[in-house]
Amino acid sequence: MFAVGIDIGGMSIKIGLVDDCGKIIAQSYFKTENTPCEMIKLMAEHISILINDNSLETKDLIGIGIGCPGSVNVDTGMIEILPNIFGWVKIPIVSKLKKYYDVPIKISNDANVAVLAESLYGAAKNYDNAIMFTLGTGVGGGIILDKKLVEGGHSLGAELGHTTLILEGEECTCGRKGCIERYVSATALIEQTKRAMLSDKNSTMWDFVGGNIDKVDGKTAFESAKKGDLTAKNVCDKYIYYLGESILNMLNIFRPDVFILGGGISAQGKFLTDKLQDYCERFEYGYKMSTRTKIVTAILGNDAGIIGAAALVRQ
Repeated sequence: MFAVGIDIGGMSIKIGLVDDCGKIIAQSYFKTENTPCEMIKLMAEHISILINDNSLETKDLIGIGIGCPGSVNVDTGMIEILPNIFGWVKIPIVSKLKKYYDVPIKISNDANVAVLAESLYGAAKNYDNAIMFTLGTGVGGGIILDKKLVEGGHSLGAELGHTTLILEGEECTCGRKGCIERYVSATALIEQTKRAMLSDKNSTMWDFVGGNIDKVDGKTAFESAKKGDLTAKNVCDKYIYYLGESILNMLNIFRPDVFILGGGISAQGKFLTDKLQDYCERFEYGYKMSTRTKIVTAILGNDAGIIGAAALVRQ
């Protein structure tokens, strides 16, 4: 049996046909630029094309899973709000899609489906308990306990990026101050890098971006630090301090077998995880008396959204 995974993003909606081993056998996408009703119709059309092109029928589908940013309610199948996508407020996407396909349809937050994908088929497939941060524009959080996805009451929990790291710290888009997101997201790292560059006009980070500070990204400080730039190293050390403390909070609450880092910054691989592993082992509560939590990077990349969404209907 096959499952359809739908990954709703700010720029595009990706749809894939996934087998029972978590492999995407076919996929398509379209831009996120129409009304919600028009886009739901397009989802149905793309699903139909994938089914027909692979010589399948609706009866071959175990169901359809949907992953999206923002706030969703799995009990009602409702997208409460999608940030940065105009018009997506209080959209009963499950019931609307069921008009086209009378199969089981489930929905969850994009960070939740990412950790589910990594737990079943990726970096955490050999572990029962996993926590994940997706380090992007914001910080998404995902929780797997006993191989099951934990979403909190009404599926509105697991917002790990909006727990407080620094009291009365920098203002977050959620309205609070000092959230983890404001210190360890890719957006936050870029801000930290720019501030450091403006205070040190001789930093080689300026060469990395060709003298254009608007080209700073999540790699700028790390790649420059690898080449010995002291200012870049200071940025990275501070970022690892913020991220390390954020991870430690989660380790002390959940004590997972593995902690997964996703998003663009995770591409730094062991250059990042080795430092975080060392930091957490020095400060984790009860570490010497408990099982070590392994810190790893996600391995499914951009496919995690489709794979994890499809896995929702196999839970």
